Amino acid sequence: MKSKLANKVVLITGASSGFGADSARLFARRGARVVLAARRLDRLQALAEEIQAAGGEALVAPVDVTRRAEVEAMVKTVLEVYGQVDILFNNAGFGRLDWLENLDPDRDIETQVAVNLTGLILVTRAVLPHMLARRAGHIIHMSSVAGWIAAPLYSVYAATKFGVRAFTDALRREVAPFGVRVSGIYPGPAATEFGQHSGQALKEFKTPAFLRMSSEAVARRVVWLAAHPRRAVILPWYYRPVFFFDAVVPGLVDRVIQTAFVRRYHKVG
Repeated sequence: MKSKLANKVVLITGASSGFGADSARLFARRGARVVLAARRLDRLQALAEEIQAAGGEALVAPVDVTRRAEVEAMVKTVLEVYGQVDILFNNAGFGRLDWLENLDPDRDIETQVAVNLTGLILVTRAVLPHMLARRAGHIIHMSSVAGWIAAPLYSVYAATKFGVRAFTDALRREVAPFGVRVSGIYPGPAATEFGQHSGQALKEFKTPAFLRMSSEAVARRVVWLAAHPRRAVILPWYYRPVFFFDAVVPGLVDRVIQTAFVRRYHKVG
């Protein structure tokens, strides 16, 4: 049976590692034509060669999503090559996690907001007019469970992911009448490079291995979502009751976190 994704053009940001790279491999196996966008050209080229060696089709598109001119030039190139973007997977992002007063204003705050939120919006804005003109397309935004519940050490990261969730919901309602679908995916802890770049503070509170999903498991859900559009996918399922308690009894959740975590580990003064 022919895949629903066969011959679809899938633009993936943050494709050089983690969810982006694994999703690209899976999309290509389903017959999609993947566009690999990220800053690390050497990794993109290696991934493209791997996909092509397996019989897939991949185009390398180096880009810094925080630079509007680069984003617009990248999208223009993709449209010149393929004439369309059927699926946009906005995956570029990173986390710098620590107590707020320890975060560097430039590297940890401004850059994190620029990549995780502003960059996602810029890429979407560049692709959207084409989708609206065709009355077709699907935009998938990689957020996080931190976009539903904000934990200590995650202040800026959670702010960006709450922003992604709000942008996703607003845009979905804005473009649905014109045939464009918008989805959010909200994974919990996973085995990716995220922990290697998040800073020293989180290493003390590392999620146990048995609670971490594999990167490929999340990527499989991304590809499933592309074939079966939904408003949101939350991974794993057991985060849903956590969100419920945070919404219904936020004071209790605050007290538990403050007692078990903040007062124990946050050394002030």
